[in-house]
Amino acid sequence: MVWKNFGRENCSLEATASVIGDRQTLLVLRECFLRVRRFGELQQNTGLARNILADRLQALVGNGILERCEYQDRPQRFEYRLTQKGLDLYPILLGLMEWGAKYETGKDGTLVTLRHKSCGAVAQPQLACPDCGEPVTARDMEALPGLGAIAKSD
Repeated sequence: MVWKNFGRENCSLEATASVIGDRQTLLVLRECFLRVRRFGELQQNTGLARNILADRLQALVGNGILERCEYQDRPQRFEYRLTQKGLDLYPILLGLMEWGAKYETGKDGTLVTLRHKSCGAVAQPQLACPDCGEPVTARDMEALPGLGAIAKSD
């Protein structure tokens, strides 16, 4: 991938990493995509301390990735559901999962297989050009300043 010389004041990768870039947040998101919604289940499945989990949930709610929904009023209890902003993280988490399976944890084979519900085929994440449909890699791409880019003078 060819990177042009623009300022990093509004780098979307840096902004994304500041929201979801730590291990604990990724574990919470993994569980949310597996439809785990309640605090106790999230804590049990992630192994996170209560205070750490509460902090990550508060941050994810504050960033609009999760919403806190009451499911019981006496005693009052809440669950956490992915918002559209959160659901849009799915391809990112799939990419991280595939990378981890390939280079870190999947030395004896894939740990998780993704099956397309409607046709039953095993699926793998793939980045493709939206226009021609061809798979793309970093070598096929060129980063250009977008509308929100701040140009950096040389």
